[in-house]
Amino acid sequence: MKKDIHPKDYRKVIFFDTSSGEKFLISSTIKTTKTEKWTDGTEYPAIHVEISSASHPFYTGKENIVDTAGRVEKFKARQAKSKKS
Repeated sequence: MKKDIHPKDYRKVIFFDTSSGEKFLISSTIKTTKTEKWTDGTEYPAIHVEISSASHPFYTGKENIVDTAGRVEKFKARQAKSKKS
């Protein structure tokens, strides 16, 4: 392997899926100021995400709507407008 090509801040990070409530401990270089305790009692940097493999319809096989900014309504309004034309 080549030396000195990997980031120096590569560490374990807790990703918390706010849609499903699932937590994942994954190695990452993402920047965050929050920390949380993992099940083993160790404190790790943490990041909150809206969608992960625990809540995405492709992985779950269920269709659920996560609407944080009215995007679904805007899309439906554009779709209805285009059908009228």
